[in-house]
Amino acid sequence: MGPETGLAGGEGPRWDEDASALGKELLPGCPACPPLEPKARVMNLPQGVFSAFPLQSSAYLLPSLPHPYSNEELRPAAGLAQVNFVACQLFALLAAFWFRIYLSPSKTSSVVRHAFATIFGIYFVIFCFGWYSIHLFVLVLMCYGIMVTASVSNVHRYSFFVAMGYLTICHISRIYIFNYGILTTDFSGPLMIVTQKITTLAFQVHDGLGRRAEDLSAEQHRLAVKAKPSFLEYVSYLLNFMSVIAGPCNHFKDYVAFIEGRHIHMKLLEVNWKQKGVPGGPEPSPTGAVIRKLCLTLVSLLLFLTLTKAFPVTCLVDDWFVHRAHFLTRLYYLFMVMQASKPKYYFAWTLADAVNNAAGFGFSGVDENGNFCWDLLSNLNIWKIETATSFKMYLENWNIQTAAWLKCVCYERASWNPTVLTFILSALWHGVYPGYYFTFLTGILVTSAARAVRNNCRHYFLSSKALKAAYDVATWVATQLAMSYTGAPFVMLAVEPVVTLYTSMYFYLHIISLLIILFLPMKPQARTQRRPETLNSVSKTKTD
Repeated sequence: MGPETGLAGGEGPRWDEDASALGKELLPGCPACPPLEPKARVMNLPQGVFSAFPLQSSAYLLPSLPHPYSNEELRPAAGLAQVNFVACQLFALLAAFWFRIYLSPSKTSSVVRHAFATIFGIYFVIFCFGWYSIHLFVLVLMCYGIMVTASVSNVHRYSFFVAMGYLTICHISRIYIFNYGILTTDFSGPLMIVTQKITTLAFQVHDGLGRRAEDLSAEQHRLAVKAKPSFLEYVSYLLNFMSVIAGPCNHFKDYVAFIEGRHIHMKLLEVNWKQKGVPGGPEPSPTGAVIRKLCLTLVSLLLFLTLTKAFPVTCLVDDWFVHRAHFLTRLYYLFMVMQASKPKYYFAWTLADAVNNAAGFGFSGVDENGNFCWDLLSNLNIWKIETATSFKMYLENWNIQTAAWLKCVCYERASWNPTVLTFILSALWHGVYPGYYFTFLTGILVTSAARAVRNNCRHYFLSSKALKAAYDVATWVATQLAMSYTGAPFVMLAVEPVVTLYTSMYFYLHIISLLIILFLPMKPQARTQRRPETLNSVSKTKTD
């Protein structure tokens, strides 16, 4: 890119100084701030940056880049992309009810169910993304060719490198060809979901046909695919209307069992094997779960529309915030801005979960109280996120299906430092914006420090309920502040605003984490041996 963009010679992007009028028009200032004077050009992006769905937030900070269209001309197109996304998901919800009732396995064959699920999915993709949808179809066809022709000992490697390579090329094009993602429509979200499914299936085929059963973990053995899928099964799994727009990723064996009508029975058999006294009666209905999740999506949407106006991300680079606000005030606003950004993910992921449930997919068994559960495909646990008392607990309940994918294709297979490699893969999957790498590098540091603190300190607070309660409160505050600090670069994307923010915060969490790692032993000194913890890092993490 030319020197006008501020990217020549590896420098960070420069920021417009004359955008205050636009900033005041689009966003109110912080509630306690003087009139907002943003240092950045404010522009709607076609995709939320924490994860893979095309629902954008109200405003993001974007580097000042030349573009043939003004922001005013782009905003209607961006708004149309939002409307298309929501319209597709609502139509998919109606189609899912129809699919479950009129194309139930008892009334029609699995071939017909596969075909209708695929046709609807292709239609939604074309409706939302136009000619950009060809990228999905090209990738699917290429990887099916690999699935058919490659040996079982190499099918996972070839599929992984082709799918991740194609996705990375598309991510790079959004920055260096299409000016940081300024497109009327952004196809990278569905491409990210398809990449997850392609690689998951390839590894599971490799497990089922190319490895000995005794070398597999219990989970790998359960999910291993014993025969290569047919073309119809392959495209149905990747492009079905229930998950092609917003996910989530799911396992091939679960999906095929759902299409063939074995899904619920299979899960009930697993429960019967594990516990007795499972309630009998008619087949579980997803209607109650769908209604609850739709109510949650409505609340999430209202919170998003309200909170992002009160706490816009431009607060974080405002002159008042950077140079004059008290440090504790900066902590508060950083926390509130990041809290305000979360409801849109709650909305999109919960709606996607409801669509799958409405079609009859997502039954996970019976809980300890004998109630039927429909959370097999759930991408988050909001209560556990908001009450998390550790970095690990937060990450395990944010973008759950992406965390499962990272574990399947990277963490449990890595021969060298699986935590670092998992964070790197998560960053590459999300894209090539510099902010992603700030977040994941910081995440590695904070995760290591959090483990050290927990291993060395937690047992001192377990002797009484009062001490345990105090420990939980302190770790909740620390976790929420750490996640806000770590996740902020995901919103800001470019180098300069991230450096500006972290400088204004004195890089406090980086420094504290380094000191903890340097002076606390990474293993407890006098404790019984514990099972090694498995990092469930995500992507998204709010740091994925």
